[in-house]
Amino acid sequence: MNDTTQDEGPDAGSPGRPTTAVVVGGGLAGTTAALALADAGVRVTLLEGRPRLGGLAFSFQRDGLTVDNGQHVYLRCCTAYRWFLDRVEGADLAPLQDRLDVPVLDAEAPAGRRLGRIGRTALPVPLHLARGLATYPHLSLAERARVGRAALALKGLDPADPALDAQSFGGWLTAHGQSDRAIEALWDLVGVATLNAVAGDASLGLAAMVFKTGLLSDPGAADIGWARVPLGELHDRLARKALDSAGVRTEIRTRVTSISPHENGRWRVQVPGETLDADTVVLAVPQREAHDLLPEGALDAPERLLEIGTAPILNIHVVYDRKVLSRPFFAALGSPVQWVFDRTGASGLGEGQYLALSQSAAQDEIDTPVAELRERYLPELRRLLPHTRDAEVRDFFVTRERTATFAPAPGVGRLRPGARTKAPGLYLAGAWTATGWPATMESAVRSGVSAADAALAALGRPRDHLFELFEEAA
Repeated sequence: MNDTTQDEGPDAGSPGRPTTAVVVGGGLAGTTAALALADAGVRVTLLEGRPRLGGLAFSFQRDGLTVDNGQHVYLRCCTAYRWFLDRVEGADLAPLQDRLDVPVLDAEAPAGRRLGRIGRTALPVPLHLARGLATYPHLSLAERARVGRAALALKGLDPADPALDAQSFGGWLTAHGQSDRAIEALWDLVGVATLNAVAGDASLGLAAMVFKTGLLSDPGAADIGWARVPLGELHDRLARKALDSAGVRTEIRTRVTSISPHENGRWRVQVPGETLDADTVVLAVPQREAHDLLPEGALDAPERLLEIGTAPILNIHVVYDRKVLSRPFFAALGSPVQWVFDRTGASGLGEGQYLALSQSAAQDEIDTPVAELRERYLPELRRLLPHTRDAEVRDFFVTRERTATFAPAPGVGRLRPGARTKAPGLYLAGAWTATGWPATMESAVRSGVSAADAALAALGRPRDHLFELFEEAA
């Protein structure tokens, strides 16, 4: 980049100079904020340090395959992420199930009773789950009854109550009669994948939000969607195309070194070889990076950002020489395997089958050598999937995201800042901000919407295009 200073001149709104913004970070939060600002007529520059957009939901090439760093899904209730897909013209590439259906294989169950399903009907809430729960074979009749009573009690909680944030979800489940088996076979089956923590390590407030919104708000809220193409197609290529069409200047491989207020009330963003001036800045980077870039006084207690813990996700990739799985995905019990997805078509594999294992809350395994993981997980897949026993493993590799999400521990809610800072014109975005959601793609997009809405309000720019979305995503 050239050594220049952008948009020097009179204050925002003055004749002859457009309103400008710099968005730092090209993940889902930053891309969303940039699009929302540009759609309101703001001249936006988006800066991303990596060689691509998409943040931690990206793809890469390996031996002719296009590989996602990890399996990402969303639910029908994820209205903000669905808006994002529509905005980048990618909704058809990541369709939703017609109706929630999760196959659950118990590796320790006797033959003929290994497969259960979590599903719904079209009946009103909570009756839509009644049939699936009544026929779920991995819990006893008494456990299923107690699950139903706990679900009704959960429905009565207010996820925004600060008292819930301070409590453990696991403690609440135990107090409401949930057995260890019920927690493993149902509550953690869903919760670990959405919260990236087991129930005992998760905030009751966040867990209540997940289960109330996903399972107890609307019959179709928990229907699952996932990309049938590489994530890079959605979050990088199509996102970049949408940004270009909106007039956003996007710079990759461009790391911001400092952000500082200018004497004329504007902001100065420093990158190697260039200084950018802007009326507003959205900082859409991980919390520790945000802490290091925030100017003094922007937050009352910036050290709280460093108190927000992180949680890892381990992804195990196995390529077989033949088809070994007939369904698009399943969840597992009685095994270290959590969720398994068929990524054959999305990866471009011409023959055989490519399975991706998504292992959340992977603190105990995130640094385990690949050889040990191979020795542990290939036998587990043979237990779960009989067709793997005669198949040849053509490739086995691992991707690790050591700081995949913020840790949803009890008390994390008080640490998460909102979009506004105390510095006029400076806003925060990221799944770790106070969206009310755990660290999901939905939370990231919601945070970008919130930051853009706050910035546009302060700039006096039109926000009509955000009202309907923001009401759903607020």
